[in-house]
Amino acid sequence: MGVPEIRVEELKQRLDAGENLFLLDVRDESEYEISNIGGLLIPLPELSKRVNELDAKQNIVTVCKMGSRGRKAAQVLHKAGFTHVWNLTGGIHAWSDRVDHAVQKY
Repeated sequence: MGVPEIRVEELKQRLDAGENLFLLDVRDESEYEISNIGGLLIPLPELSKRVNELDAKQNIVTVCKMGSRGRKAAQVLHKAGFTHVWNLTGGIHAWSDRVDHAVQKY
């Protein structure tokens, strides 16, 4: 089963419209310190042990550097029973390229 994806432009539009989307950043802490878009940091290797910190009823968008870890994180959440999960296509790099150039790429 493929993981549902959300493009950065759609995420920005939905956030600007006030939609309640929970951003879950699954990168390492050092990456998060370089640049982030305001999500909760739970590094991918810790996610399966910390899934209880998340609300399965929320609409969750997984965020990573370029999309692959976010996709894996979404799969972890789906297996744990979460049904409203999307991966941010292209991750932080796509956000920096197409939404907010102030978000630093690394």
